Amino acid sequence: MEVIVKKLKNWIDDNTYHHSQFWDLKKLVEKKEKNGLTISLCLPTLNEEKTIGKEVIIFKSELVDRYPLLDEIAVIDSGSDDQTREIAANFGADVYLADDILPGLEKKKGKGENLWKAIHQLEGDIIVYVDADISNIHPRFVYGLVAPLIYREEVKYVKAFYDRPLAVSGSVRPSGGGRVTEILIRPLFSLYFPELTGIIQPLSGEYAVRREVLENINFPIGYGVETSHLIDVYTKYGLDAFAQTDLDQRVHENKPTRALGKMAFGILQTFIKRAKALDIIQDISDFNTILRQTQAKDNTYEQVELEIIEEERPPMIEIDEYRKKFNRSMD
Repeated sequence: MEVIVKKLKNWIDDNTYHHSQFWDLKKLVEKKEKNGLTISLCLPTLNEEKTIGKEVIIFKSELVDRYPLLDEIAVIDSGSDDQTREIAANFGADVYLADDILPGLEKKKGKGENLWKAIHQLEGDIIVYVDADISNIHPRFVYGLVAPLIYREEVKYVKAFYDRPLAVSGSVRPSGGGRVTEILIRPLFSLYFPELTGIIQPLSGEYAVRREVLENINFPIGYGVETSHLIDVYTKYGLDAFAQTDLDQRVHENKPTRALGKMAFGILQTFIKRAKALDIIQDISDFNTILRQTQAKDNTYEQVELEIIEEERPPMIEIDEYRKKFNRSMD
């Protein structure tokens, strides 16, 4: 245990950043160009007309026109029935329907599906994912994440955290993620993957990753995608492949508790699959995929049954169309 504690402390000290360390965007762009890197921004969307316009405007004006850090900005949409796609296109983003990407495959719905298909659709050596529902959007949500990848070749995957800093004016405050992180993911990681507990917000929707990593890992199509990424990248590359950046604060609408229950159910399926495959846990039979929640109706109580099956896409490198497009092999 002392070894893990020491390793975690060293990793946090060496691999945790604050976005203000990367304020010099001119220098960052120069380093990017010297390294010959290209960077794509993916904004996965479903009915985000209230916020998508502001995100595209800020990222394009600051990180394409003013400082050419981004080579493309793309919206991958799940089939919005509001004005999300039209607004994004009007402000200069490339807009794609997820169903139109790799049309020969069976159509599936979910945020993870959009993230997976972005690997095929976008061209960058680095792909940075940013959720489209952020009210206080700022260029730091991109440059704070891609900078460690630009400056440090050994870093492969950078996660965001926000809201509560580790220390303020000499006083230490609790720092962590949202409700599902603290009541589900952190206890599970503490039990089975203690080195991953150093990642402050494992479920954050903002992260930047090298293409060669993304194309070689599975993608749950739904809620389990962030959890699967951490376990799979850790298993393949070790803790030192990760870095994390403090983005100060993220403002968005909180999900109701019942929605978090659905999220947790999908994440738990993803976690158990990996724990079984790695032989970390045994003697767990195939699990039930029906989530049962109770609701009150008049003076009676009834159960609502929801089937949640956390399907997964294979590593993109296994898709023929992808290998042909990017001249990749399975070796």
